[in-house]
Amino acid sequence: MAWLRWRHELVAVEQLVHGDLDLLLEVLPTRVTQALQHREDLGELLEVVLDLGRPPEARFVEGDIVLDEQDVTRDDLEYVVQRIGNFGDDNRAGIERTLHRISAIRNRKGQVVGITCRVGRAVFGTIKIIEDLAFSGKNILLLGRPGVGKTTMLREMARVLADEAKKRVIIVDTSNEIAGDGDVPHAAIGHARRMQVVTPSKQHAVMIEAVENHMPQVIIIDEMGTEQEAAAARTIAERGVQLIGTAHGNTLDNLILNPTLSDLIGGVQTVTLGDQEAKYRGTQKTVLERKAPPTFDIVVEIQSWEQVAVHEDVAQVVDQALRGYQIAPVVRSLGENGEVVQTQEAPRRSEGTPASWSADRPSPRASRNKYPQESRRYSEESNASVGGLAPVNGQAKHIDERIFLFGVGRDKLEAAQSECGIFLNSANELRLATLVLTTKTHYRRGSQLVRVAEASGTPVYVLRKNTVDQIAEFLRTLARERGLDVGPDRPMPEEH
Repeated sequence: MAWLRWRHELVAVEQLVHGDLDLLLEVLPTRVTQALQHREDLGELLEVVLDLGRPPEARFVEGDIVLDEQDVTRDDLEYVVQRIGNFGDDNRAGIERTLHRISAIRNRKGQVVGITCRVGRAVFGTIKIIEDLAFSGKNILLLGRPGVGKTTMLREMARVLADEAKKRVIIVDTSNEIAGDGDVPHAAIGHARRMQVVTPSKQHAVMIEAVENHMPQVIIIDEMGTEQEAAAARTIAERGVQLIGTAHGNTLDNLILNPTLSDLIGGVQTVTLGDQEAKYRGTQKTVLERKAPPTFDIVVEIQSWEQVAVHEDVAQVVDQALRGYQIAPVVRSLGENGEVVQTQEAPRRSEGTPASWSADRPSPRASRNKYPQESRRYSEESNASVGGLAPVNGQAKHIDERIFLFGVGRDKLEAAQSECGIFLNSANELRLATLVLTTKTHYRRGSQLVRVAEASGTPVYVLRKNTVDQIAEFLRTLARERGLDVGPDRPMPEEH
C-alpha cells in the first residue's frame, strides 16, 4: 500500500505527503509527545487517543500501542483544549492552517472527558486512479469506511480541478477538515475557495448559497448525511454544476437501503404492477423501482488507497439491483509501475434485492449462456416437439434455447417447428427466456416488455409478419447460427 511506504521508498504513484506532524505534537502533553518523537514509524501515525482515567494510546497503520503507563488526567485534557481552536457544535476543532482534526467526547455536564487527535495529511497524487472521472465533468460520489481516505481524495480533487483544469472550485467545509482550521485555507486545496459553515445543521444552506453567490463550476462537499443535504445536492446538480462529495456508506448497496440518502442515487419507491407486467417480469405485483434520475452519475467505492470499485452508470446499476440482478463494478487498482489496471469484479447480489427474485438470476452484463444448470437442462420428454407435433421432413433438430413469444402465435410456432423440423423450448416467463420473438408492429410500439428484455441483455428477434413462413425462416436462421445444417441461406429476421 502506498501509505506504508511514505517514509521508506518511492511509491508507485508519485506522491508528496505534507503532514505538519510537529504542530500536532506541540498541543499534546509533554510525556505523550516524547513517546511519539522517538518512534521510527511516526509517519504512519493515524490518531492519538486521550481518555480520562486510561493510558494514552496511539493508533498506527499496523495497530494500536500504549504511549505511557500513567493514566490521562483532567489536566492533560485541559492542556490540549487550551492549545487548539474552539470546539464547534459537532465537537470538532483543529489547529490553524493544518489538516489535523481534534474531536472531543463530553460527559452529561458538557465537560471534555476524551479527545481524539486525528492526523490530517495532504497526499498529492492520490486521484490518479480516478483522474479521468474527475475531469469528465460528471457528478461523483465517494463511499468508503472511516479512515480509508475519502476526505484526502476529495481534497486532492479540489486542488487538481482548480489548478490543473483551471475550474472555479468551491469547497463547502463544514468541519474545516478539507481545508484546515482557521480563516486561511491550507495550501493543499490549491486555488480552490473554501466556504466555512457556522454549524453542521446549516450545511445544506451553505451549499445553495455557494451556487447562488459565487458562480462555481465545481462544488466539493464532505459527509452528506441528511435529507436536506441530499435535496440541496440535487438542486446543485440540476443547475449544471459539477458535484463531488462523500456520504456515509461503504458500498452502493448501503445507499440503496438508506432511506435518508437514497435520493442521492435516485431514490427508491414502491410500485404496484399490473397482472400482465408482473407475469412478464416473473415477480410479485409490488416491487421497488428507482424514483428519479440519480443526483450522482458515478459512484466510487474506495476499498484502499490503491484500489477502488467504480459504478460508472449509477442509474442502470440501481435499476439492476432493484430488479434482482447481480451488479459487477469495475475495479481499478494501481500497478507496480503506477499504471491504472482495470478488472471486472465478480458479480455480487445487491443487499437490496427483493426476496421474490432468485439469487441465481443472471446478470444483464453476463453472457446469456451463463444460466443456472437446472433451468438450462433440456427435457427428454419434450425433445420431439414443443407442441407435441412430429417433424414432417427428416430428423428433428433441437436448439438449446428458451423462447418467449410476444405478439407471435404459439400455434404458428408449433406449425413452423413441425414444417422445418427445428425445435425450441418455450418460456412462459420473460425472466426464464434466453431469447424473445416478436413482430415489427409490437416492437415499434416500444412495449415495456421489450425494454425490459433489451435492458437485461436478452436478444430480441423481430419478424416482419406473424406467419408460419416467417417463423420457420427464423428457426432456420437460428439453427445456422448454432452450426446446424438446415439447407441454403435465406433473408435473416432482424435482431435487436
